[in-house]
Amino acid sequence: MMENNASSQGYFILLGFSNWPHLEVVLFVVILMFYLATLTGNLFIIILSHLDAHLHTPMYFFLSNLSFLDLCYTTSSIPQLLVNLWGPEKTISYAGCMVQLYFVLALGTTECVLLVVMSYDRYAAVCRPLQYTVLMHPRFCHLLAVASWVSGFGASALHSTLTFWVPLCGHRQVDHFFCEVPALLQLSCADTHANKLTLLVMSSFFVLIPLLLILSSYSAIVQAVLRMRSTAGLQKVFGTCGAHLMIVALFFIPVICIYLQPPSENSQDQGKFIALFYTVVTPSLNPLIYTLRNKDIRGAVKRQMSWEWGL
Repeated sequence: MMENNASSQGYFILLGFSNWPHLEVVLFVVILMFYLATLTGNLFIIILSHLDAHLHTPMYFFLSNLSFLDLCYTTSSIPQLLVNLWGPEKTISYAGCMVQLYFVLALGTTECVLLVVMSYDRYAAVCRPLQYTVLMHPRFCHLLAVASWVSGFGASALHSTLTFWVPLCGHRQVDHFFCEVPALLQLSCADTHANKLTLLVMSSFFVLIPLLLILSSYSAIVQAVLRMRSTAGLQKVFGTCGAHLMIVALFFIPVICIYLQPPSENSQDQGKFIALFYTVVTPSLNPLIYTLRNKDIRGAVKRQMSWEWGL
């Protein structure tokens, strides 16, 4: 395993954004604001979906899963980043690095699968409206959610184990702001071609295939929309499907840029800022995207406020 230096001395050094020391204070403030927005927005959706009976539908069940997933995903790396930005110490324990790598991989993979499930829900709602309640039975919805989480955590167990079996060579400096597979593989003096090939295969399987499935669902949705004549129906479809498509784009485009592009001289520094976008910005935008023009959410808020104030 990765023992030569890191495990024997008990820690790694996360270089993060130390090449831009003048940016660290600014980054700390901006990232903290986005993190607080992520916590607030996603907790709001989870609590509201639980409290309001009108939101006890498959769409909001999966949205609550996504919100909880985003909370866990950001919390797996951002608090550590904030600590490292605030002070001179930029270390993470060996055990902490193992745990962080596992959860970042698991939660990222789970989100890929969950976004496919959400696109299937939208396909069933738009293209099979008469069979929707049968297709998206609560038991089946729970099964899809469990399958998303199990597939993500199962794939991560395999890949994180393979990564930490690679022997280290010489130093403990991880050129990233969290423990990530490509950055950790750079610390090895052994042949890592098998690990890189595994990463490419798993990235293709859990990124490209889900993306193709999502695009297939939306191609069917577009065909169904073109046959619609109801303006109200069109607005509802564009409202819910448009929000999901924006979330898909915000998540998959950065991931593809990092994991499925050929390496270049500046790819490591670019990768840090791209990773910062999908770990900090995207989870904070998801609640806004789903609530700003969503009549269901606005109606639920009014009902809860009326009940709370006895109106």
